[in-house]
Amino acid sequence: MRLFVAIELPAAVKDELERISCGLPRARWVPADQRHLTLSFIGEVDRAELDNIIACLETVRALAFPLQLAGAGCFPPRRDPRVLWVGIEKSDPLTELKKKIDRALNRAGITPDSRKFFPHVTLARVARTPIGRTARFLAEHSGFALPPFEVTSFLLFSSRLTPDGAIHRPEAEFLLNE
Repeated sequence: MRLFVAIELPAAVKDELERISCGLPRARWVPADQRHLTLSFIGEVDRAELDNIIACLETVRALAFPLQLAGAGCFPPRRDPRVLWVGIEKSDPLTELKKKIDRALNRAGITPDSRKFFPHVTLARVARTPIGRTARFLAEHSGFALPPFEVTSFLLFSSRLTPDGAIHRPEAEFLLNE
């Protein structure tokens, strides 16, 4: 079972992201219902480990907080782009939530990702899209911003890879209120 922890985006945010998700030839746009903000990628685990992971994530305590999507960019940043994303405004509560989740996963025997946390929402994979068109898209959307929304929970998702892309399914939801 392939797992990750993420924040689900409100429908209105997904609708706005869908509105700008066009205009690039050969781009593979992430379907609106699959867009989220990944907090921690867990990877492959045995089904037996699922209950322990859920139990450890249930110990995470945090208050709800506002979050705002803003800006657009790509990975890798200084070479031919492969992924287009929308960024997240700096958020201390988000960073603290990420740390708490990583500590909980560590207690569950999951080693946190060693890469620096860079919060973003993936829009598309663009490995075969002409670089000039990608650069124009990024320039046109560099000032992209949405009104803040309230983060009231995070979720544990399972992900099944298919020829048409990953299919994500919520396994557990954890409310932010304490």
